[in-house]
Amino acid sequence: MFRKFKGGIKLPHLKPTAGFTIERMKLPSLVVVPLKQHIGAVCEPLVQKGEKVKTGQKIGDSHANLSAPVHSPISGVVKEVRMHPIPTGEEVPSIFIESDGVDEWVETSGIDPEKAGREEILSRIREAGIVGLGGAAFPTHVKLNPPKKVDTLIINGCEGEPFITADHRLMLEYPERIMRGVEIMMKVCGAERAIIAIEEDKRDAEQQLKKFETERIKIAVLPSRYPQGDERHLIKALLRREVPAGGLPFDVGVVVQNVATAKAVADAILDGKPLIERIVTVTGAVRLPKNLLVRIGTLFSALIEECGGPAREYDKIVAGGPMMGFAQWCDIPVIKGTNCVLLMKSVEDEERDCIRCGRCVDVCPMGLEPTMLASFSKKKMFDKCLEYRVTSCDECGCCAYVCPSKIPLVQYIKLAKDALRRSA
Repeated sequence: MFRKFKGGIKLPHLKPTAGFTIERMKLPSLVVVPLKQHIGAVCEPLVQKGEKVKTGQKIGDSHANLSAPVHSPISGVVKEVRMHPIPTGEEVPSIFIESDGVDEWVETSGIDPEKAGREEILSRIREAGIVGLGGAAFPTHVKLNPPKKVDTLIINGCEGEPFITADHRLMLEYPERIMRGVEIMMKVCGAERAIIAIEEDKRDAEQQLKKFETERIKIAVLPSRYPQGDERHLIKALLRREVPAGGLPFDVGVVVQNVATAKAVADAILDGKPLIERIVTVTGAVRLPKNLLVRIGTLFSALIEECGGPAREYDKIVAGGPMMGFAQWCDIPVIKGTNCVLLMKSVEDEERDCIRCGRCVDVCPMGLEPTMLASFSKKKMFDKCLEYRVTSCDECGCCAYVCPSKIPLVQYIKLAKDALRRSA
């Protein structure tokens, strides 16, 4: 019996693209490839202006362990290398590539994971530039090489935010390839078993994956409750283990990966394919909402055009879902962690005084007091925010969602965390 995590909310089931099969988007005429699409060090460019590149060619890398190389998603000519904003709000060095329309690939070849050693597989995963595709973008080769022994690999297929259906469609259309990726990751991290976690609103995906279930890889169906997909909540729900404050999953013998990451690992090992594309749900106020297989570096404006343009008035483009996404401007590129582009109309609610109702405390899955954190942040009392465990906040947005006074609690918490980072 699975244990329910504390707090969280039941969100409306708004998944209009759940029944739409994945479509391959046409090649973009221009891509902007950021040299930082991951947690860790920025890559150094390996190409320069005027150079011709092929699809899949490595164009950026770093000597740092906590980093991941980037590859050209198209063949063409490097137009320039300069700073450019990315969906996280940062400005990072980026490589602008103009397509030649040919899509000429570098030569790639896979290996047999049964015969290959652990170090060779880890090296291949790193060289393919694979990072966590659930949004955090932590380099996968590092996560699969934990400093402590692990017994369980959890594969996250929950995808609890409204509108996003990229992982859902992936599970429906590529279940066998996901399973191959899970087997490879189990070998690398040393896990004895794997559990693929799916929320109960994705029963069709459960049935597809069940066809490939084994004694060591099981499917677990969890109640649809946001933010079920947070790795700490998954570990508690599935294994009744609690990650200590300031700790990581390997501290309790677990590694957590996303279903899309599992497929990317299989593609890299079996086919030698680097991570140059991913599935993105484009939805909201577009004429033709879709699940698109998109080349990394494609501009959001091109995705919106691919979906017929705006269908109605909107004032916000969000990278990600409505709970944890970031508002953008149009010429932002898709990066490895981009799973959704959402066009929406804002509801303008005036912030009012806190009425001390305690709803934010009730729903906080981390057991925090969001109203106190916001109050301290407003007064720039960031040391008090630290005392009230602001760094434990995962910014899920549950508190702001239920606040009757419409206080932007998450924004105040982010402000405090940013101030603390700057002063460290």
